[in-house]
Amino acid sequence: MTTSQRHKLLVTRTLPLSSQERIERGFEGIDIVQWKEDRAIPRSELLSLAKGADGILCLLTDKIDAEVLDAAGPQLKVVSTMSVGYDHVNVPELEKRNVVLGITPGVLTEATADTTVLLVLAAARRLREGVDAVLQGKWGTWSPTWLLGSQLTDKTVGIVGLGRIGVAVAKRLQAFGVQKFLYQGTRPKPEAEKEIPGAHVEFSDLDRLLKESDVICVCCALNDKTQNMFNYETFSKMKSSVVFVNTARGGIVEQPGLIRALKEGRLGSVGLDVTVPEPLPTDSELLKFPNCIVLPHIGSGTLETRTAMSEIAIENVLSGIKGEKIPHPHNA
Repeated sequence: MTTSQRHKLLVTRTLPLSSQERIERGFEGIDIVQWKEDRAIPRSELLSLAKGADGILCLLTDKIDAEVLDAAGPQLKVVSTMSVGYDHVNVPELEKRNVVLGITPGVLTEATADTTVLLVLAAARRLREGVDAVLQGKWGTWSPTWLLGSQLTDKTVGIVGLGRIGVAVAKRLQAFGVQKFLYQGTRPKPEAEKEIPGAHVEFSDLDRLLKESDVICVCCALNDKTQNMFNYETFSKMKSSVVFVNTARGGIVEQPGLIRALKEGRLGSVGLDVTVPEPLPTDSELLKFPNCIVLPHIGSGTLETRTAMSEIAIENVLSGIKGEKIPHPHNA
């Protein structure tokens, strides 16, 4: 193969071990450029390294917009993101330039559902306060009224977005005695409802879900309709004892509104795996509330899941560079 026939692949981060080894072995006819520092690729480096790329394998931390596409050039064929969500990618710009977009659906469902339930339990049982009490020497003699949380038995759970992750969350919560689920989305999903046998699962408008749910789990995608969907007004409609958990995208929650609601005692407890910005500054007001648990966006953070995601991202970008149909397009 002559030099003119070679292709360029930009990988914007070091991948999990087995996938990284695959990258380092290389692919025939493809020159690989990779950002290997243990931090998100700086914008200037992204623009520089994208020049002449036929394919870009990126992360959700990389904003792929017209500027990046212009920097890459007209030969760019594919952008493959190592994520299910693609709100960081300007899809109309890709479509305008006939650049395909690959995502990693399905494989992070179980890990993210585990994290969602982890946060539900931690928030409901006041885990942060309990750990702080042990570390700060506030653990006294046993008391029948100290650090009382709430259990899930016979509670109503509202799920915003009954997709793969929403269904997986509901199935897990059944084991804790939840028998009633309300869900909100763009339409009823009777097939998804059937995946949660033995429970009452009902499509609901948002207002009813907010007012009746004891626990609310955000499992939807971030888009124009869900941006700042949860704000002071929506928090004000919830039960004052509600457990609110977001493992989807930080932009779905209007953070100043959440902080105001917490200050006014309008929420029972909160569990977040996603925030705006990420990472969350250590002086953020969110971190001052004892009934708010914040995790550093580790929803899909298992070796098994991240490896599966990176392998799918590699297959997507290789297929796109070759001009073949990619296995997992964003619009499948």
